[in-house]
Formats: sequence, C-alpha cells, structure tokens
Amino acid sequence: MSSHKDHSNLEKIQDGIRESTLLTEDEKTLSMKHIEEWLLEDRAEGTLYNELMELASGIRPMLAELGLIN
Repeated sequence: MSSHKDHSNLEKIQDGIRESTLLTEDEKTLSMKHIEEWLLEDRAEGTLYNELMELASGIRPMLAELGLIN
C-alpha cells in the first residue's frame, strides 16, 4: 500500500503549507498539487486492493475444490 496512507498527516502538511510564510504562492500551489496526487493514488490503490480481495475470495473456493490449496 501507499507510503502516504495516513491522510491526517497529509492534512496537517496541507495546513502547514497554507500557513507558511516561507513558501511562495507558486511553491504552495505545487506542493498542494503533489499532496492531492498522493491522496488520489491512495484512493486508487485502495479500490484496486478491495477488488483484488473480492476476486481472490471468489477464486479461493474453486482452488480448494481442485485441491490446489487447503
């Protein structure tokens, strides 16, 4: 799974970026875009993981029936 899994940390980072007096507006915008991409990736990975788990749970009984797994 993603290394950006803890969304609360990303939200804290976003708050820090918004409140920063050291970053330019362009740097803030670019940083926020990166975080939004990480959040989208996390959601996509979660969706893929859930779909694979559903698929695996459907295949498992067939594999057991064929004697390929216990």
